[in-house]
Amino acid sequence: MSSKSPRRPPQPHGPSPSHRQCLKFVATSMMSGFGKFVAIISAFLLSRILHHFLKPFSQPQITSDFLIGMVLATIPVVHETFGDVSVMNLDNIVDFGMILYTFVLGLEMDPYVIFKVPSRPAIVAYAGMLSTCILTCLLTPWLHYGTKDTNMITLTISLSITLSGSGSHVLTRLITNLKIGKSDIGKLAVVAGVHSDMITMFFYSMLFAFIPLEKISSTKREIKHVVKMILGVLIQSIIAAKVSPFFFNWINNENPEGKALKGSHLVLSMAFMAVICSCATWFGYNPFFSAFLAGLFLPTEGRISKWAISKINYLLSLLFYPLLFFWVGLKIDFSDFQGGQIGTWGRFFVLIFIVVVGKVFGTICGGVLLGFRWPELAAIGMLLTAKGHFHVYLAVHAFRSERIEMPTCISMVIVIFLSIVHTPFIVKHIIRRARALVPVHRMNLQCLDPKTELKILLCVQGSHNLPSAINLLAISRGRPSQGLNVYVTDMVELSDKLASTLEKEEGTNNMVLTDKSVIEMREQITQAFQAYVDEDGTGITLGRSHALATFNGMSRELIVLAEDYMVSLILLPFHKRLNPDGTHDSGSLGFRYVNRKLLRHAPCSIGILVERGSGFADGISKSSECKVAIIFIGGKDDREALSYAGRVAWHPGVKLTVIRFLVDKNSENAPRRVSNRASTAEEEEEMKLDDESFADFYEKYVAGGKVAYTEKHLANSSETYTNLKSLKGQYTLIIVGRGGRVNTILTLGLNDWQQCPELGSVGDVLSGSGFECESSVLIIQQHRLKGQLDGLSDDFSIM
Repeated sequence: MSSKSPRRPPQPHGPSPSHRQCLKFVATSMMSGFGKFVAIISAFLLSRILHHFLKPFSQPQITSDFLIGMVLATIPVVHETFGDVSVMNLDNIVDFGMILYTFVLGLEMDPYVIFKVPSRPAIVAYAGMLSTCILTCLLTPWLHYGTKDTNMITLTISLSITLSGSGSHVLTRLITNLKIGKSDIGKLAVVAGVHSDMITMFFYSMLFAFIPLEKISSTKREIKHVVKMILGVLIQSIIAAKVSPFFFNWINNENPEGKALKGSHLVLSMAFMAVICSCATWFGYNPFFSAFLAGLFLPTEGRISKWAISKINYLLSLLFYPLLFFWVGLKIDFSDFQGGQIGTWGRFFVLIFIVVVGKVFGTICGGVLLGFRWPELAAIGMLLTAKGHFHVYLAVHAFRSERIEMPTCISMVIVIFLSIVHTPFIVKHIIRRARALVPVHRMNLQCLDPKTELKILLCVQGSHNLPSAINLLAISRGRPSQGLNVYVTDMVELSDKLASTLEKEEGTNNMVLTDKSVIEMREQITQAFQAYVDEDGTGITLGRSHALATFNGMSRELIVLAEDYMVSLILLPFHKRLNPDGTHDSGSLGFRYVNRKLLRHAPCSIGILVERGSGFADGISKSSECKVAIIFIGGKDDREALSYAGRVAWHPGVKLTVIRFLVDKNSENAPRRVSNRASTAEEEEEMKLDDESFADFYEKYVAGGKVAYTEKHLANSSETYTNLKSLKGQYTLIIVGRGGRVNTILTLGLNDWQQCPELGSVGDVLSGSGFECESSVLIIQQHRLKGQLDGLSDDFSIM
């Protein structure tokens, strides 16, 4: 009996419906995950791009993070990409990042200043906080900021602490970037901001311990819960303050400075910090404030603490802050702002009123009692209104905890943003006011009052510099009524042999040089200058000093002398000596190093004299004629050289000629295109300054026939070189500016074969060994104002 196997039903072609549904789910998940990834990466990149465009407005990084995060996250396509699960994951990431933020915030603070006598910045900070707290407690209970289930007392206290605080991280970085951190008002604002931040965070910590935010059914359980949390905080603080220093000292001793940190010690240190931060949370305490208190009482000094601060701050600024504001944008729905209701706008403007008026009024009251002026105190109060990342997080956290409603949350976030945006403009106002109040000393000749006595530091390397140095003194005198105060300074290298001759002066800690050769050289220099002053030194006051140091420290010694004497010009000899045949020797690399370093760091204008075989060292008298030329192309250094030439023109034995090189744009030899990094606006401003300076010089000296004038229209640097070469044998001394020219057409390419870049392009050509012009050259550089605020020293004082 045969049996037949049952026939199988025909199989459908392609995947089954369940299979298709599975593939669709996987594809949707992948696209959704890719969309989230693109959105978050876009937040990072766009924030950096926007910050670049906001730099001219001096806005801090938090401004661009805020704008990009809020705008990007509220785009419907982006907002819909993040579901409840994704937002929950972001909640956990942001919470962890905020724990790191509060930890490093506490680690950078010193809690023991609370127990000391309040400093002046602390008093200013406390006064501003107190007035803001009082104003908040008076106004907010009537405006219903919380939900129906929120305890009004708890909310009012929390709101008063939030509004009275300051974002010390944001404020410190802003003041540092705008270069007023060394000024008295900048230091006061930074310290006051740190005090405000620390005290408000400390009050928050205490508020959470004594007034738990979660609902507890019975009073007995509530008391038990409070006691347990306080016990946890005490245990954690004692361990952090008393036990952890032993552990940190051991780690620091095992990892001395200069050696790489051991990986095992790093892991052990991070684990130890994590345990300390989580101690109080085991007792039900808030993890953010637990991390803050742990950082507050952990040792700040030491290699491990500094490593943790730098690495965590770098991680936060690079990754966390853009993500934080993107998360805020996902949490906030601006359509729920209820802008059509008067009460919403009333609560919004009351928050602004409390933040501004409360902080400024309290700061002025506290500062006036200390003797400060109220305009500066008002500016400090406006700076202290700045809030930070934690304040934004608290506003959103209060909303998601159902303590406040969406309109209140949006109002608080916008107020915090506005408190940050205005701070750069306040700093610029401080700088403008400081310029008006603080006398600005530009230590150069161009800004020197013509009626004021000129002070010069005239440096000599030895007796071989005497003739040319005396002639420099002679032509620098100017009008008899102006006066010249010159400090002749010997540049003496402190060699090992010379150091062995130093002896301690009796009754003092000063070291006296006893080397006979140096003593004789100094006496010879003194006698030569004194003889000139006695013979023809009307209006000259002579002073003597010396810079005895190694070549590494000699520039610093000369800078100190220049600052002490408040000189406007330092005159230096070239590092190469003039041979009898008119050539130069190989020179001293040590003195060259000193000259180059002074050009970078001198506190005033500076000149370098290069002697050639022109007879400038032979002496200048009223009867003889010394032909001097100044080449004016343009730029700050040429303008300074022109100011110096104005003094030279008054010497009766000097015949001065001004040679101005102008660009001939219509020439066939003019370059078609010149690479110039300077902007057109900067070029026009420099040309305007050149024309004004030269017109003033022309009116004073050329128009009256005191100074000769020659004008050269040139097309390129080749014609410049040719004209410089044509000066051979015509002048004893040529004065030029070192550089600082915006228009480089006439000097482009002159420095391609420079022998001494410190002399500038024109100065190097004129003094080069292969150049036939035998005139001595004086190269002048105007005082550079690096690191200063347009002439205003960055450590200015206006308080």
